[in-house]
Amino acid sequence: MNAQIDETRAKIAMFGALMYERHLTDAGGGNISARVGDKICITPRYSGQRRRWQLTPEDVLICDLEGNKLEGDGDISREAKAHFKLLNEFKEVGSAVIHAHSRNTLVFCALSRPIPPVLEQTLKFGTIPVVEYAPAHSDELAENLAAAIRGNEDRVQKQAAAALAPWHGVFVLGKDLDMAYDAVERIDTNAHIILAAQTLGLDDALAEQQALMTETVTARKG
Repeated sequence: MNAQIDETRAKIAMFGALMYERHLTDAGGGNISARVGDKICITPRYSGQRRRWQLTPEDVLICDLEGNKLEGDGDISREAKAHFKLLNEFKEVGSAVIHAHSRNTLVFCALSRPIPPVLEQTLKFGTIPVVEYAPAHSDELAENLAAAIRGNEDRVQKQAAAALAPWHGVFVLGKDLDMAYDAVERIDTNAHIILAAQTLGLDDALAEQQALMTETVTARKG
């Protein structure tokens, strides 16, 4: 178990740096967590603002399932409530949560608009919904996010499911850390395609292609 926890802490630190480098999160916030047995590894408070996501494995906190810190350098983030809620409620299907301030996805968060899938690689996530607003550090936001994930357990078991918090960011519950990170990047690329199409005045054409893609993929699966 200790070896698995060490590996998880190292992977969380690696993904944090990678996300910052690829504009999938920023200095303003975000968090990464993963459940290992009866422990949860999670990034500390101010990982972006004070550390610019340059974490060592030892910086990543180890907590119990109730959110009590057991080991690590730093304090538990005030936004950790959503992580503990999702990792405890959906423990049968998901083991990792990423909250990100992805550059393109944040446009949809700012406008409180869902993100429809316009690429084959994001069709499996469905439309990413927007949850009802609640303060970032609240139990209410954690519950709103859990409500959005409910009914999408099959998606999590296969890879991931996601939801947008208005004016805040994206939350992804993944089968594991690799799947959660992959979903964050795919969703942000999907958001970029929508924004680029709108900039070019091609959003109607994109909508037509989206409908065609859905119909074609569904027909071939049938």
